[in-house]
Amino acid sequence: MWIFGYGSLVWKVDFPYKSKLTGFIKGYTRKFYQGSTDHRGTPCKPGRVVTLLPSTDPEDRVWGIAYELHEANKDDIMKHLDFREKNGYEKVMVTFHPANLNERPFELSIYVATADNDHYAGMADIDSIARIIVDSSGMSGTNREYLYQLASAMRLLAPHHEDDHLYELEAAVKRLEITDEQQTNCDMES
Repeated sequence: MWIFGYGSLVWKVDFPYKSKLTGFIKGYTRKFYQGSTDHRGTPCKPGRVVTLLPSTDPEDRVWGIAYELHEANKDDIMKHLDFREKNGYEKVMVTFHPANLNERPFELSIYVATADNDHYAGMADIDSIARIIVDSSGMSGTNREYLYQLASAMRLLAPHHEDDHLYELEAAVKRLEITDEQQTNCDMES
């Protein structure tokens, strides 16, 4: 059994696995459209984490990592992941395309947050999402850490692939951090 990591599972794997492969799935886009009231935010101040949306272009690619689970503990791992992804995610089967062209594509599970779940935050402009990310944190850490770790991991995994939404959001958060720091310094000088 294989599962696909496209968000925090790319850089924060908290379960044992048999093997892993870098690669992509087609027909989806990665967006920060899911609210996080537990890991990267709170119920009063939800953060933003990624989900996958069906793309209008069947050739669009989302890069990530496929993890092969050991048969002996796959049920325990799936229970763990079901709990970890409990805020509105459901499992979907898709075709994974390994980066190594000698490997054949195969079916695996992904967790996708659908637009009809209670924590779906939906589309917003980049600056609005960036402000939420700058101001949010939860039991797993800051929302900024989530964004920065994911952007860094994607640059290593797929340096040839431009993930526009992810990188535009990263740049917007960095601009806000600079602006906020300058405002704090001005306030302290006043």
